[in-house]
Amino acid sequence: MIKFVSSRATTIKSTVLFIALCLCFTLHPLFSVADARVYIDITSPAIKKLPLAVSEFSGPSGREIADIIRDDLDFTGIFLVVDGSASVEAPSQPFDAKNWSVLGVEVVVKGTVKSNSNSVSTVSLYDVGEGKEIFKKEYQAEAGLTRPLAHTIANDIYKQITNEDGIFRTRIAYIARSGGHDELSIMDWDGQRVNRPGIKGSLLLSPRWSKDGSKLIYSAERNRQWNIYLLDFKKQSEKKVFSARGTNLAGDFFPNADEFALASSMSSTSNIYLYRISESRIVRLTSSRSVEVTPTVSPDGTHIAFVSDRQGSPQIFIMDKEGYNIRRLTFSGPYNTAPSWSPKGDKIVFSGRDGGRNQIFTINVDGSGIAQLTDRGNNEDPSLSPDGRYIVFTSDRDGGRSIYIMRANGEAQKRITPKGMLAFGPRWSPN
Repeated sequence: MIKFVSSRATTIKSTVLFIALCLCFTLHPLFSVADARVYIDITSPAIKKLPLAVSEFSGPSGREIADIIRDDLDFTGIFLVVDGSASVEAPSQPFDAKNWSVLGVEVVVKGTVKSNSNSVSTVSLYDVGEGKEIFKKEYQAEAGLTRPLAHTIANDIYKQITNEDGIFRTRIAYIARSGGHDELSIMDWDGQRVNRPGIKGSLLLSPRWSKDGSKLIYSAERNRQWNIYLLDFKKQSEKKVFSARGTNLAGDFFPNADEFALASSMSSTSNIYLYRISESRIVRLTSSRSVEVTPTVSPDGTHIAFVSDRQGSPQIFIMDKEGYNIRRLTFSGPYNTAPSWSPKGDKIVFSGRDGGRNQIFTINVDGSGIAQLTDRGNNEDPSLSPDGRYIVFTSDRDGGRSIYIMRANGEAQKRITPKGMLAFGPRWSPN
């Protein structure tokens, strides 16, 4: 285990505290419905947007909380978000369906915020057509956690309306480059609340989350050697878990979090390996004279997708966890790389060359249904959200490389890191 100087150890402890605070809400259900209605079936191929209004919350930070909830729900593409201020109903007034029906609104969010040592928010969700309250909950959060509080509320509203879990409390790990070095960074799904745990290197690559979100593995070049490191948020520590001559690049964890895939050139050309942390045991999965890199593990841990030029140009292949039954997945395009599985295991998102530039594509695991999602600049490093409905990726469309997100159908593409800051290699957290 690497021992830290006090500055790095302190920074990692601060990061763990930051993550712990993000989970410290006390939720008090005040009202529930026995058989909640599903207002939107998000599995339907033809979703009709639900007209929804988020009224400005009364009390301290009320406007900020309402704005964050509104932005979260609007980005999903399943709501037609109506300006709540268009209603004649003030935030402090009791809900009256007539005030909203004239605007064509079907669901209304209202809330109040009280603040002393902690912030206490009471949020209600109303069905305009039925004229009744369908959800009510009280939230307590420490001061300074307005954004995670608002994201939690948005998650609950999303769950109530769709019966599916929201992604608004998830995080994105990525690499920021500045001043001649790389630094591991973590931000909220919308690019806010950036946290840097003090992990640096001449070069950093491939941050990958464990399935429970408590660990990250990544590759770092330090002292002219490529090693793979593990950052454990619970233990508040960084540990070098794999070292060998050549270049060693981390792939995904397997579901048990004790094993991960990696690519290493320890035996001349790069091949795919499985490494078991508890036993310090490595198993070689491919034995090719070709270059084989970027292994990514299926959600159930039974298959690995990877990139190989064994048939001429870099293409994506899939094999069993044990390295058997290798089959080629991609046949379109001269250069396909950076595969990542969907949470359901039915699709793979990847970066492919088109017209001399790299673009983001999705493909079914049987090789059918390939779809191009981007067409501006170079787009790489795709990673799907835990619900499979959104994609984070790297793009240079505005100049230097930045982190972008979009819906899984390619809509609503937007940059979430500051313009001018070099950022790349994003990976969406599992929770």
